[in-house]
Parts: sequence; C-alpha cells; structure tokens
Amino acid sequence: MTNHSEMVGPSGNGDIPGCDGREHPGSPERDAPAGRTAPPGPRGPGDEEGGAPRAADITCTAYEHHGDARQVTLRTPAELADALPYLLGYRPEDSIVLVALHDKDGRGRFGGRARLGIPAKPDDWPCAARQLAHGLVTGSERRGARPEQMVVFLCREPAEGESGRQVKERLGPLAHALRLECGALDVPVVEALCVSGGRFWSYCCDNEGCCPAEGTPMGLPGTSVLAAAAAYAGIQVRGTLRELRARLLPWENPAALEQEAALDAAGAALIPRILDAAGRHEVAEETLELAEKIRNRLAGAPAVTGALPADLRDDALLGHDEAATLILGLQDRTTRDRAAEWMEGDEAGAALRLWRALARRCVGAYGEHAAAPLTLAGWVAWSTGDELEAREALAMALGADPDYLFARLLHQACNEGLDPESIRRCLREEREEREARAEREARAEREKRAEREKRAEREERAERGRAASDGPVADIEGNSGCGPEVSEPADPRPAAPGRTAPDHAASGPGGTSSRRRRRTRTSGSGDCSPLRVRAEGTRRSTRVPRPRAEAGGTHPGAGSRTRPGGVRPGPVKPDAPRRRDASPGGAQPGGRSGEGNE
Repeated sequence: MTNHSEMVGPSGNGDIPGCDGREHPGSPERDAPAGRTAPPGPRGPGDEEGGAPRAADITCTAYEHHGDARQVTLRTPAELADALPYLLGYRPEDSIVLVALHDKDGRGRFGGRARLGIPAKPDDWPCAARQLAHGLVTGSERRGARPEQMVVFLCREPAEGESGRQVKERLGPLAHALRLECGALDVPVVEALCVSGGRFWSYCCDNEGCCPAEGTPMGLPGTSVLAAAAAYAGIQVRGTLRELRARLLPWENPAALEQEAALDAAGAALIPRILDAAGRHEVAEETLELAEKIRNRLAGAPAVTGALPADLRDDALLGHDEAATLILGLQDRTTRDRAAEWMEGDEAGAALRLWRALARRCVGAYGEHAAAPLTLAGWVAWSTGDELEAREALAMALGADPDYLFARLLHQACNEGLDPESIRRCLREEREEREARAEREARAEREKRAEREKRAEREERAERGRAASDGPVADIEGNSGCGPEVSEPADPRPAAPGRTAPDHAASGPGGTSSRRRRRTRTSGSGDCSPLRVRAEGTRRSTRVPRPRAEAGGTHPGAGSRTRPGGVRPGPVKPDAPRRRDASPGGAQPGGRSGEGNE
C-alpha cells in the first residue's frame, strides 16, 4: 500500500504500518490543491446506512508557491478525477487510492494519501478496505490531524473485451466496503470515483445529468486549470506507476541467464571469504572500490533523453561479473551502510543509477538479494527529494525481503514525513569519523616507519665507525705461526747493572742491543688470541715488563747482586732515571764489579 505519506507495496502486502495523513509542504502530493465540502446532499439509491453523504460540490484550495498562497477551485467530480495524478505525482493503475480531507475555515484541504493495489480475489477486498482506511486514519491521528472526510478513487483499465462501465460495476463491492470502513471510523466518504478507459463514474451520484451511466470522458492531460497551476508550481507527473516500477524490476530477457550464471560463480568465490573474518574485510574494501569505479564510469557517460534509453545505457556500462560481485558484496550490512553515504551532491545521481541497475540484475533465484540495492535506491531517492520513487523502491525492497530492517525503518520514516537530514547527518558523522581514524592510523604508521628508518641509519653509522676504527690484529711474541714476522726496534734504554736482557734480546757489538722481533696477523686468521692495536696514528705499547730473577737462579745476573761497597740496591722505581755506570777497563755495562776475583 502506498501512503502519500503512504504505504507502498503490492496488493498482497496487507501490513500497513507507518501510514499517516500528515500534510507535508514541498512535494507534489502535498503541494496539490485541497478541497472544501458543501453541505451533504441527498443519497443515491446505492447508499446504505453507515455510508457517507455526498458533497454537492468540492472546492479545492491552497497550494503554496514561492511563499504565496494560491487557490485552485475544484467544483465537479471531473475536476477531482483530473486532480488525482497531481496528488500522487504519477498516474495510478490498478489501484485503490484514499485521500484525506481536513476542514479548515469551512474549506476542505487535502491531507494524506494512501494507495494499495486492488487485490485479485474479491474475497480479499473487505480486508484490504479495512486495512487501508484504518492505516490512513490512525496515521493521521498520530500526526495530530485526524481527517474529517475521505475521497475514494478506484483505478483499473478494462481487460480485453471489457468496457469501462463493466469495470465500474465489477468494482462496486470494493467501493461499498471502503465507504463502510471509513464510516465505521467516523470519517465519511464524500466522493468515490471509478476511473477506467479514459472515463470516470461516481459511486455516490446516480444523477444522469452530471453522472451518466456511460461515464464522463476525462479531459485531455494537462488542459485543466489544475494542470496549469501545477505546472506553474513546478509539479510534474511522471507517467504511470508501472513505468516507474519497471526501472527497478529484474530482467526477463535472455541476458538474465548469463547474469544468473555470473551470480553463481561470484557466490562460489566470495561467500567463503565473507564467512571468514579477515576475508570479510577484504571483500568489503574490494566491493566499495569496485562500486566507486562503476559509479564514476556512469557519471562520465553521455546523457540521453528518456528513462528507458538511460537504463539501457547504464546496463551496457555494467558487466555481468561486476554486477554479481557488487550484489553479493552489498549483502554485508557494513558495506551497504558505507555505500549509503553516497547520498548527496555529485555522488547521488550516479549512485542512484547504479543501485537501479543492480536491482535489475537480481534475477532468478537471487530475487531476495535485490533488497540491498532497492533499499539504497530508495534512500538516495528520498535524500534527493524524490519521495515517490523512494516509497516505491523501499516497498519493493520489503517485497523482496519482508524482514529487511534497513528498508523497513526508512520506509516508515519516509511515510511519517521525517526529514532525511537527520539520517544524512548520522552518515556524514560516521564517514568523517572513519576518515579521521584512517588518517590517524596512517600518520602513526608513517611515524613508526620514520623511526625505524632513523634507527637503521644510526646503526649503519655506528657500524661504519666501528669498521673504520678497527685495525690489524697483533700477537704477542711466542705465538709463532700466526702471521708474518715484523721487526721493531729494541728498547734503546740499557739494561740495569747486574742484569741481562731477556733471551729474545741479545747484546750486539759495542754495547748496542739487537732488534727484537714480533709477529702480527690480520683479523680472522688462526686461533691465536689477538692483541688489537690502533691503526691510526699512535700505537699502543706492546713492551713486556722484564721480570726480576729470583735469588739463586741460573739466569745470567741471577743471585746476589752487589754494587761496589757491598750494598745491594733496592728495586728500581719505574719513573727513576736509569744511570749508566762506566766500568773500568771497558767492562760491559750491567756487569758486577770484581767479577772473577774471589
């Protein structure tokens, strides 16, 4: 059922929560004229108790245009029938339409509108009438504006071989049920019209002068006073409801088989990944990237005239595999909510075209998958001000999956006349928060990377410094075989008197000691214990202190050493200057006086 504010859905959908009769300025069905009822006239022969008295005439008034109140007066059922497309924004087909009237200063003003498809079985008509009337009245009461009167429209085109008058007679029990249900709610029906085959009939008047049995021809579209006023106010009629819904219905052509095969293949590849926690995040990112890519592709396509050529153009720009990937990826709630952020500005138009195209690709066994793209299409349409398409798309989404919560919430909000800005604000905040969080994470990652690079650079500099400060490795004498021999000058200082040089330093002629040799090796050779020396500038001293021989030893100069006078010198201090004593007769320095004399 469609409530303008209205319920939308097929005739079999008997659930009508969210209906209301609130008046809403700014949209075609709310800006349309409103009616004033005259005192009740005599009832026709078809009227029964509980039915509503008929109005002698209906004066419609008041739509707002650019801040100025303008009035359009409707005095006849013909003008009222001509007003129906402007009340709804499209030309209804096979529909029950209820329009609420509110009394204001003696004039009737149009309120909420409710539409429901005519049930195929006449046994379902009383239930449909009860639900429709109850939904519109209670919805109006929730909004604080209970309607005082109702206008009923029954719209159905004749079947093959059937006349409009036969349609009127066949739908008579339905009109009677609607009048009874509205009367039971104390909201009388002031007019009930059947529109069929370009003519209309009144169920409330049997006067042949104004309502002949063969019906009254409808005026040419766009020629009435109301049509002119609606055009001046910017109100447009968008064709039939069937044409509107056709843009959202799944394909029924040979290409549908190819699309279903692509959906099967995509499901085999994506569903295992979606069920995995890590893979689910990857699939979400891939889905959004692909959706943005195709959205930009559609935005760059050349413009065409007409709804059908535009849809064919969009279908050609979307591949089967791409559509299958997006349809399955949008089944994830988080992914769908992020896609809903393309709701305004330059993003909205191309996004709406994409969601329509995806809804048309939910073919065969994948009909339930259409709930996601249909809900997104309804949300974007509502966000951009197209409440008619929004209600139809959301109702179709509920038809595909009655338990789809996002569609149900949006449908109810749209029907109750809520401002979509509150939802847009929530989605904007979510988007900004996610982008800020991503920026913080990216900044933290950049700082960590910079810190790692600085640490690596410091370690590299330190390693180069250690490599530059390391010199050749030397072994102390006695570790033969660890490297090539090199010679160093012997210590030029003479040995102390009474002592001889170590066994590796022999006295040379003339009292000059020979050079002592030591071995060096480069780092990494042999198992020798290295003694590292500096290679730059100075070199650490490698002189080994000469140990003092013990008394009674066999080393030359060992034993009791006495100087002339028989006094044994004490230990020589390291910093004390060495004294060279000249021995008479050319004795070698370091010899004992009186050696060889007993």
